[in-house]
Amino acid sequence: MAVILLFTDILMPEQYGQGLSSVLIISLMLVLSGIIRLIQELRAKRVADRLTQMVQTTVSVCRDGVWQEVRSDELVVGDLVRMEAGDRVPADIRLTDATDFFVSQSVITGESRILEKNTLPLTETPTKISECSNTVFQGTTITGGKGVGIVLAVGADTVYGNFSATPSNRKEEFDHGSASIAWVLIKFMVILVPVVFLASGLTKGNWLEAFLFALSVAVGLTPEMLPMVVNACLAKGSFSMGQKQTVVKNINAMQSLGSMDLLCVDKTGTLTEDTVTLEYFMDVLGNESETVLDYAFLNSFYHSGVKNHLDTAILECREMPGREAHFEALSKGSVLLDEQPFDYTHKSVGILLKGETENLHIIKGNVEQVVSKCRYVQFKGEQIPIQGNSVKDAHAIVDEMTEDGMKVLAVACRRTSASVLSGEESDFILLGYLSFFDAPKKSAAEAMERLKKLKVDVRVLTGDDQKTAVSICSRLGIETNHILTGAELELISENELPLLIEQTTVFAELAPRQKAQIVELLQQNGHSVGFLGMG
Repeated sequence: MAVILLFTDILMPEQYGQGLSSVLIISLMLVLSGIIRLIQELRAKRVADRLTQMVQTTVSVCRDGVWQEVRSDELVVGDLVRMEAGDRVPADIRLTDATDFFVSQSVITGESRILEKNTLPLTETPTKISECSNTVFQGTTITGGKGVGIVLAVGADTVYGNFSATPSNRKEEFDHGSASIAWVLIKFMVILVPVVFLASGLTKGNWLEAFLFALSVAVGLTPEMLPMVVNACLAKGSFSMGQKQTVVKNINAMQSLGSMDLLCVDKTGTLTEDTVTLEYFMDVLGNESETVLDYAFLNSFYHSGVKNHLDTAILECREMPGREAHFEALSKGSVLLDEQPFDYTHKSVGILLKGETENLHIIKGNVEQVVSKCRYVQFKGEQIPIQGNSVKDAHAIVDEMTEDGMKVLAVACRRTSASVLSGEESDFILLGYLSFFDAPKKSAAEAMERLKKLKVDVRVLTGDDQKTAVSICSRLGIETNHILTGAELELISENELPLLIEQTTVFAELAPRQKAQIVELLQQNGHSVGFLGMG
């Protein structure tokens, strides 16, 4: 600045030098401010482009009768696509052929369970994403099997794409604020500068001096350091976020982050680890039972179908201190004869292992489905006939755990001379139950406390069931007295919705569209809303 002042004093008379030096200083500040913003956004763009290139995928598509590999962003509606285990679904696709086809939809529903998809027509209009049994959605992951389908929607027209695009349709509040200030200053200049120019020229008769004086007035109306200070602060915040492995594509977002007063979070993978842990293995009365664990291990180990979170948690028992040799022996001591993969009719997984005199049939799955097939219970090595309502008695043991947000499976077995499974067997012996828990992240509780201190309210938006959501929120200190489910949300009138949204802290069993709707309503209520989760 000193150089600019000296330069203008030499070249211009004293009465004109001060005005021009101010002009040059302001211009320099504007240029530097623009350069800072340009450098920061170019740096963010390079990082974002590298990340995008890392996740770009190709898809096997049949065009003109020939299967070929094309980029996923080149798909069009009507393409015939082939998919297999490990692929990420590139569009919303209606299945025409599927073999043991299992999909994880946690990215759009928040539910950690694995769903089986088929080609059967739907008998009724689905109310939830998970009920679309013959359709796979963009962003979801294929965990098992193979399938072929026709593309129904691509890009922003997909379920996930529509949700992702919703927040970007809103212009940032920071842009609105900056634009309004700029327009006020421009209006002042448009009105005041001509008036000053004419008044000074008419009274003094020196129109060049009048012009420079009017120019000085215009410069004086502009907050000289504001553009520089704002961009420097936003760039500093963006740099700090970058050190925490966060890419800030638009540095204006730093101001929006700082003004946030309400944060909406997903549950699965955001508040929780998204890794299910085996908490308890118990007999029919709730006592710890290693027999139940052994039989469950055999079922998970020899089952050759898709392995879900629950199977993975069971198989991790091989690492239990002092029991490595025991499970190693179990994994080598049997021969698989037949198996029954999971389906929504039986809601269980069955395996048949070869025995010396009789074969061993082990099933594990939904408590009601498994218990309804049992004629006996095993307790302390004895087989006791079941009397009364077996399903009701089972709920007396497991309900407390399900209310605490746990997933409970039943384990049963029977001896048989058959060498194949029909799927309609009964007369099982109920061995006990397995209890699983998707634990909250260790950092989640601390984060909730810090948000409270910063006066940022938290709303939980999840596709998972209500009991599980309430359990996790209670453990993290999030208020759970006011809860709404996706089904209840559909029944609320447009007039009541803004008020109820404001009072509710936990939203469960939501579709992606409903999550976007809640965020937009909170914004309309005057909140500066952040959203964390959904991939």
